[in-house]
Amino acid sequence: MDYFCLTDPGKIRDHNEDSVAIVSNESLEYLLAVADGMGGHRAGEIASSITINHLTKSFKEKETIGTKEEAIHFLKQAVSEANEKIYAYTEENPESKGMGTTIVVALLTENYLLFGNIGDSSGFVLKHGKIHKITTDHTLVNLLVKSGELTEEEAKEHPRKNVLMRALGANTTVEMDIFDVETDVEGILLCSDGLTNMLEFEQIEKVLNEKIDAQEMVRKLINKSNDRGGNDNISVAYLKRGVS
Repeated sequence: MDYFCLTDPGKIRDHNEDSVAIVSNESLEYLLAVADGMGGHRAGEIASSITINHLTKSFKEKETIGTKEEAIHFLKQAVSEANEKIYAYTEENPESKGMGTTIVVALLTENYLLFGNIGDSSGFVLKHGKIHKITTDHTLVNLLVKSGELTEEEAKEHPRKNVLMRALGANTTVEMDIFDVETDVEGILLCSDGLTNMLEFEQIEKVLNEKIDAQEMVRKLINKSNDRGGNDNISVAYLKRGVS
C-alpha cells in the first residue's frame, strides 16, 4: 500500500490551520483524515490538531476496527469526543471562542471502505481512472444549489461560499455523515478546500492517473494549487491501492 499526506500553508496565509494524518493499525487497516481549522488567535490549528490527534490515537489503540457497524460507531464516537474536547477548550480559553474545524475521514479495511465528513473538506475515490466525490459539503451554497436557488457555477463564485452549516466545536453535539463505498478503487483522496478551490476535478484526476508514487502525487497537487494562487492552506492525503 502506497500512501502519503502533507499540509502546506499556501501562498497567502502566514500560518497553517490544517492538520492531516494517515495511520494504520496491527490489522493493516488504514485511517486517513484531514481537518481544516478556523478561528482567530491560532485557534483553528488547535481545533484541527485536537481532532486529528484524538482520531489517530483512538484508531491506533484498536488492534482491529471490527465489523462495518463497529467501524461506523467508532468514527462517530471518536469525532463526537473530539468535538467535546474542542468545546471544552473554548470554555477554558474564552479568547478562542468561535474556533472549530472541518473533518473528513476514510477508513479502509479488507472488507469495507467508509468515508465520514463534517464541513467542506472533501473525500474522493479514483475508480477506473475517474475521480468521484463521495462526501457532501455542509455549506450554505451547497444548500442553495440543492434547493435550486444557485447553479453549481454560481456557487463557485458566491461571496459566502465558505460559510459552513456544520463544524466541530460549534455546539456541544455534532453529527457526521457516513458513506459506505465499494472497496474496488484505485485510490482514496482526502483534501481541504484549499485544493478544491484552486483546482478543477479534471486537473486533480490527471495527476492521480500519472505513473508516479503517492508522495509525488500529493506534492504535485499542492504545487499546482500554489501555482494557481495558493489562497488558503492546502492539505492532501492520498492512498494508492494498485487495483485495476
